[in-house]
Order: sequence, then structure tokens, then C-alpha cells
Amino acid sequence: MEAIVKTDFHFPGQKSVYKGKVRDVYNIKDEYLVMLVSDRISAFDVVLPKGIPYKGQVLNQIAFKFLDATADIVPNWKIATPDPMVTIGHKCEPFKVEMVIRGYLTGSSWRLYKEGGRDLCGHPLPEGMKENQKFPVPLITPTTKADEGHDENISKEEIIAQGLVSREDYELLEKYTMALFERGTQMAAEKGLILVDTKYEFGKKDGKIYLIDEIHTPDSSRYFYAEGYEARFEKGEKQKQLSKEFVREWLMDNGFQGKEGQQVPEMTPEIIAGITDRYIELYENITGEKFVKGEGTNVLQRIETNVDNYLKSL
Repeated sequence: MEAIVKTDFHFPGQKSVYKGKVRDVYNIKDEYLVMLVSDRISAFDVVLPKGIPYKGQVLNQIAFKFLDATADIVPNWKIATPDPMVTIGHKCEPFKVEMVIRGYLTGSSWRLYKEGGRDLCGHPLPEGMKENQKFPVPLITPTTKADEGHDENISKEEIIAQGLVSREDYELLEKYTMALFERGTQMAAEKGLILVDTKYEFGKKDGKIYLIDEIHTPDSSRYFYAEGYEARFEKGEKQKQLSKEFVREWLMDNGFQGKEGQQVPEMTPEIIAGITDRYIELYENITGEKFVKGEGTNVLQRIETNVDNYLKSL
């Protein structure tokens, strides 16, 4: 299957389109969003030059499964998934922050700690912590939502002081974030996984807060395999993980961290096929279900037909 990296649809009632790093979001009548998860892949806030076949389907299908599984905790934006790569839902006004929650000291938080940082978004960190160590209680470490460039860490008090979110709304976002992470942790444990960290995005419609965008996907979350975690941690070994971190590590091993003057290493057909295989492995491990590849020919036509037909029913 050819990777879908660019779309240019004109759906009935379409008012505008927003193209993010990975998602193309079509605004229908300022009331609904058609979110197409492309096969683009980003790392270090850079969209890599080649797409990954089936990656969009993997992310979209994981997200809608977890949206359905957490709808009792917080209302979410999803209405339907008329195509393997598309979710249609309510158009909400997004909050200008992303709610990142971390159960373990790893990834960017470990890089900060290793360089001597002992404050993580207003949370003081003790001396003597090790990579991949579990926090006594998960930490909420929000980031600003950057339209371009890098998201920046920010504390709860800074968010409220800057008027990004009201105190009342922010405290509700914290409550939802903790409850969603607890549910995701339970569901991961049933599959022999540890939900290490993740991010949630929220928006408002008619004064009501909704969970929006993706949830618990390997692009927004990091998973470790539970089996062997303790032994690897004690030995200071790398954890076996299910996340996009393997892509970041491949890039770093080849001298790329998104910094000025650095070149993305060559994405050979073998590298691309390997990343596709890893995303399918992620899907099957996270959901416990066999991945069924969507129809691989005339994909753009398939998407357009499926979305058009669904929009007629709204």
C-alpha cells in the first residue's frame, strides 16, 4: 500500500481544513470535524520526508477503541469512524495546553533530570532517581500547544496566571487526566503492558469539556512490557517498549534530533517496512486484536466515498 501523506478533499459543508504534523482536519459547517490520520510520521516536532503505510489506520483504530472505553469518565468528541483512517466528531474549541501525565522518569523527563534539572513543571524531583523509575504518584506535566515549533513545558500556576485555562477548568482537566491515566494503566496491565506516560487534549463545546484528538496511541503514549521491567530496571538496562521511541532512537543513532543543520537519515524501503511492522505490532499488543489491513488500492477514493456517505446521514 502507498502511504497517504497528502489529502485535498472537498466534503459537503466544508468550511476549512487544518493540516497538522500527522492529521488533516476538515471543518464541516463549524459543527463537525472530519479527522483523517495520515501516514505521515513526525519526531522531534519534525515531519519526516516519507510516510509509513498503515500507520494512520493503526493510530485511528487504537484511538477510537480507547475513546469508546473511557466515555464513562469524560465525554469525548467522537461521533463515528466511517473509514479505517477517519474519525468524525464534534468541533470543540481546544484548550491551549496539552495535559501530559507521567508515571515513570523516562524520555524527555529523564533527559532533563540527567542534565541536572530537578523541577518538572512545578514538581520538585528528589536526588538519586534512575532512568525508568516509577514515580510514587503520576505527575501531570502540561505543555503549551505550539502552532509551529516545539511545545514548551509549563506549570499549573503559570497556565492559570497567563489565563490559558481558568483555575476551575484546569482542576477539572487534572481530575479527568488522572482518571483517564488510571483507566489506561488498568487496560494496559490486562495486556501485559505498563502505560508509562501519555498526553490528553481537551476542548469545550457549549460550555462543556470534551476529550478530543487521539488517546493512548503509540504516538501519544509510551508503553513498557511489564514482564522483565523490574529486572531490566535493576540492571540499568533499556526497557522493552511499545512506543514511537524506537523511531526517535533510530534518528538519534543517525545524528538527528531536530536541531538546526541536522539531516534526516535516509528512509530506505527496509526502514519504512520495519516501522510499519512495528506499528502493527503495537496495535496488536495494545488492543489484543489482530490487525486487519484496510483496502490498499484507491485509498483516497475509499476515504472520500466513506466520509461523503456518512456526512449525508448527519
